Amino acid sequence: QVQLVESGGGLVQAGGSLTLSCVASGNILRYRAMGWYRQAPGKQRELVATITAGGDTNFADSVKGRFTVSRSIPKNTVYLKMNSLKPEDTAVYYCNAKYGSSRDVYDNWGQGTQVTVAS
Repeated sequence: QVQLVESGGGLVQAGGSLTLSCVASGNILRYRAMGWYRQAPGKQRELVATITAGGDTNFADSVKGRFTVSRSIPKNTVYLKMNSLKPEDTAVYYCNAKYGSSRDVYDNWGQGTQVTVAS
């Protein structure tokens, strides 16, 4: 099973920026899509941003215009650049990779990285 390792989380003031990285132990193009989800205390895990194998991106409405998702195929790495951070962005951020067929989709998850935005 391919491992996903996140890094880049931390404490930042509101309005600041952070960039998260997710390094996969194998070729990221094997996945149908990769992306980022987050889970705040007491809330369900939610989608933040994804990028498909073809390079198409998708964002949650709450982060559109503030976050970007990108990748480095040679480095097997997906990035989440977060700008204009708000206290409500505070959560554990998880890297996700989806694989399988169009009928049966499976998930790989990283261990998560904490992002805390202070007001």
